[in-house]
Amino acid sequence: MTTDANGPWLIVGLGNPGPEYAANRHNVGFMVADLLAERIGGRFKRAGKAQAQVVEGRIGPPGPLNRRVILAKPMSYMNLSGGPVNALKDFYKVPVANIVAIHDELDIDYGTLRIKLGGGDNGHNGLKSMTKAFTAEYHRVRFGIGRPPGRMQVADFVLKDFSSSERKELGYFVDRAADAVECLVIEGLERAQSTYNS
Repeated sequence: MTTDANGPWLIVGLGNPGPEYAANRHNVGFMVADLLAERIGGRFKRAGKAQAQVVEGRIGPPGPLNRRVILAKPMSYMNLSGGPVNALKDFYKVPVANIVAIHDELDIDYGTLRIKLGGGDNGHNGLKSMTKAFTAEYHRVRFGIGRPPGRMQVADFVLKDFSSSERKELGYFVDRAADAVECLVIEGLERAQSTYNS
């Protein structure tokens, strides 16, 4: 599957709605989406019938590298993200390869980024739901949160807020993830991987 450079891009931050989840590790996708919305000067609004909030705008310099983007935050809870994303994909006529999911990743050290196209869901329920709704051939910006300490259950770990020491660097890492998304959309996968994959 190839991306359509001239078509719209659907950039999806994965997370759970509601203030009680806002600072959780599982909500880092929402954090990155919020920053991207701020950068393009938009505010999230409820998207018609889709169970999501969206911001429409453009990313990139004037000219051929300027891209139309739809930023989205599914409001269905993580495990059901596929339905709202699929509805937005159809409504905005976005090719699957022009979809970017921003999500937390347990198997990568905290703050490390990995960008890829397609692949498995690695046990991530948001990705699992998206892949079931269409296919796995969308882009992922994987934001490392590390593994739970000791015997803590994964479900408990991802639904906890970042620790105080993690929060000291969180702003920097979220900013870098937003840069990576912009690079992916404007300059393509290879450039984004060579610049941001660590």
